[in-house]
Amino acid sequence: MGNNITALQGFKDIVPADIALWREVEECVREVVGRFQCVEIRLPILEASELFIRSIGEQTDIVEKEMYTFVDKKVTIRPEATASLLRAYIEHRLHLSNPVQRFFTIGPMFRHERPQKGRLRQFHQADVEFLGSDNARVDAELLAMGAMIFALLAIPIRLELNSLGCPVCRPPYRGVLVSFLQQRLDFLCEDCRRRSVTNPLRVLDCKKEKCRAQLDGAPALLDYLCEPCRVHFTQVRTCADGLGLDYHINTAMVRGLDYYVRTTFEFVTDELGSQAAVCAGGRYDGLIEMLGGGPVPGIGFALGLERTVLLLRKHRREAAPVRDLDLFIAALGDDAAARCFTLMHTLRTAGLRVNMGSGSLKSQMKQADRAGAPLVIICGENELAEGKVVLRDMATKQQEDVELQDNGILLRLRQLLER
Repeated sequence: MGNNITALQGFKDIVPADIALWREVEECVREVVGRFQCVEIRLPILEASELFIRSIGEQTDIVEKEMYTFVDKKVTIRPEATASLLRAYIEHRLHLSNPVQRFFTIGPMFRHERPQKGRLRQFHQADVEFLGSDNARVDAELLAMGAMIFALLAIPIRLELNSLGCPVCRPPYRGVLVSFLQQRLDFLCEDCRRRSVTNPLRVLDCKKEKCRAQLDGAPALLDYLCEPCRVHFTQVRTCADGLGLDYHINTAMVRGLDYYVRTTFEFVTDELGSQAAVCAGGRYDGLIEMLGGGPVPGIGFALGLERTVLLLRKHRREAAPVRDLDLFIAALGDDAAARCFTLMHTLRTAGLRVNMGSGSLKSQMKQADRAGAPLVIICGENELAEGKVVLRDMATKQQEDVELQDNGILLRLRQLLER
């Protein structure tokens, strides 16, 4: 056993016992984004490294330390979805069909981070992007979408909101923040000392207690917003209030990616340790143009599926009941097995979920019970000779004879399954 090959550190199998929870989250996301007229797009995992360097920012932790890059080929396994989606949007000129569009995609992302609860090196996200409008109502719609997903999953969550300003108002604030940090450099961690020069806003996002203590009284970007950014943030809040959204202003919230401007937000929890953000995003007007497209505004979010599943399990313990099997067939004897094999195919073709066992009747009934089958067909040599099967209701234990005719069996099965 000591020579067994196991999954790499930070990579995790999603085993059948967990799939029901994952499906519930994914289906909830698909249901909600459909209400907002989002269309699905599927993206490659491998992209040119330059795409992420240009979009995320060369002096970010993701680009500097976390990307999985094949240096000889200058390609990178995607660390996030927004840049890939916008590359596809530009490449396929999707703006020509409609100037305002809404997309979503679900899939794996990859970052070389220290694995911990809720943070893996291969992780999964549901990514939503609204492109083509800078209207504050669109920002509020996206906030409402996130809140709706967590409400339907019955997961308690807290929405935090901030504005990161724009290229006009951020530089003056950056100067004030740098001066504030310079006075405290000796008390900051090594990463924060480095960031105080390369990306000082990221210091505000440090999770280490000794750094958090030094940031009390740090200047707030909201106090330095230019007039257009101030008006936009006021409008976002007014729209969010009008939708009845419950949110908290967090002036210390920043994003780890350089492309964000104005509205930024997180859906956070206190139940997963330091991995508080379950869903996060914001506005990135200017990014599409930076990547070679037109001056198209955009806003989006990424929802972490691993963290959402952890919370769902914590509050639900198990997934909502899902019937994976409609019928189990217990055949006894070679002739009965041959006839039931064709019957199984007929019923599957008609849309039923059917499986067939083997072994003694006692063994097959145990197989049916473990599979959670609500109905079982029993067919032996005697039943086959009489042209009938025994249909057993596993809940009531009642049995009835049904003529061994495919259409007759199908009709009776549907009557029982639709109760």
